[in-house]
Amino acid sequence: SPRCGVWTHVTGTDLIRHSDGRMYVLEDNLRCPSGVSYVLENRELMKRVLPEVFYGSAIAPIDDYPERLLQTLLETAPPVDSPVAVVLTPGVYNSAYFEHSFLAQQMGVELVTGSDLFVDVNTVYMKTTRGPKRVDVIYRRLDDDFLDPECFRRDSMLGVPGLMRACRAG
Repeated sequence: SPRCGVWTHVTGTDLIRHSDGRMYVLEDNLRCPSGVSYVLENRELMKRVLPEVFYGSAIAPIDDYPERLLQTLLETAPPVDSPVAVVLTPGVYNSAYFEHSFLAQQMGVELVTGSDLFVDVNTVYMKTTRGPKRVDVIYRRLDDDFLDPECFRRDSMLGVPGLMRACRAG
């Protein structure tokens, strides 16, 4: 069974209202759901530009999404005093890069690419100007195929060699 007994930590469910008035699930995205940063930014803009419409519409708040996401991620960390989480992005040329950088900034964690991380003795580290720093949780925004060139696409320049080995080791 998975760590902490949780099969899905983050999911993106797209809902639509059909012409019959009923809500339908258009898509469930369990790999790399995206779009929440645009919702958060849009709501902040709506509050400033059209406050009477926004506040008069009984819209449920989601301002705490980044904090709740970070809490969810940290609950998967190994038992250490101060777990370190990062957001792993494929980089600036990815269409969802704004989301990656926005969420990392809002959660107060580092935004990293595969070249910022390395694995040593089944432990993931982040390269910093002060030397390697252990990473306990990775919110990966990278497609499966590119995660680890030792396991998946050997030509991947985006992933971290040994990442899956470290994951299996706990």
